[in-house]
Amino acid sequence: MYSYKSGIPQIDQATGGFDAGTNLLILAPSLSYAEQLAYALTKPLPGEYAIMLSTNERASEVIDQFRAAGSDKHFIGVIDAITKSSTPSVTDTERLMFVTNPTDLTGIGIKFSHMVETIFDGTFSGDASGLFPPPIRFCIDSVSTMLMYRKLEVLYQFLHVMTAKLKKMEGFGIYILNNEAFDEKTLSLIKQLMTIVIEVKVERSDNYFRVMGIRDVNADWHKFTVNKGQVVLAL
Repeated sequence: MYSYKSGIPQIDQATGGFDAGTNLLILAPSLSYAEQLAYALTKPLPGEYAIMLSTNERASEVIDQFRAAGSDKHFIGVIDAITKSSTPSVTDTERLMFVTNPTDLTGIGIKFSHMVETIFDGTFSGDASGLFPPPIRFCIDSVSTMLMYRKLEVLYQFLHVMTAKLKKMEGFGIYILNNEAFDEKTLSLIKQLMTIVIEVKVERSDNYFRVMGIRDVNADWHKFTVNKGQVVLAL
């Protein structure tokens, strides 16, 4: 089975990476490195693909972040839930697709399925990886924004479907949720859908994370930064 390298030594050295079908929740406060961490985990390695559902940034900004980290844009797809509200005439391309807003869960699901189909049939990048099923990293940035517009029960069902799809296609899902903005019931319900949780905290402007749910990886806090799409642990 395929393993998705994390770029985090304590994980990759202990387990070889994330198992195919893993869904990972990043629980983090605002003004932390949660988004940078998510981009680092979503960045496709050679032979992989990435799909980003963006509820906070335009597709062009998402692509710029991946390019700054050294990724090939031909292997990255973006579902943009921002641009169409201000520019209704914007049209889909093979790798950049648009929905009206983060509440359009049906549209998001359709765009995601279409991108996955084109990755599987080799037309997405024009350069098949040779691996089957093709390794796909998928990130929702962020679940917090979606919860501002849709009821918890509705979004839970959407995430239930998405996490199940990722498991079936042997992909790797990453989801960001602000743990300061929602109550414990909400956090617990979303966590039920996940295989692994990475918690992030900020102390005196320094960011720390700990990993929960991976056998042989301890749950100690580690100080970190993110540089050019690479997680860097402080010594």
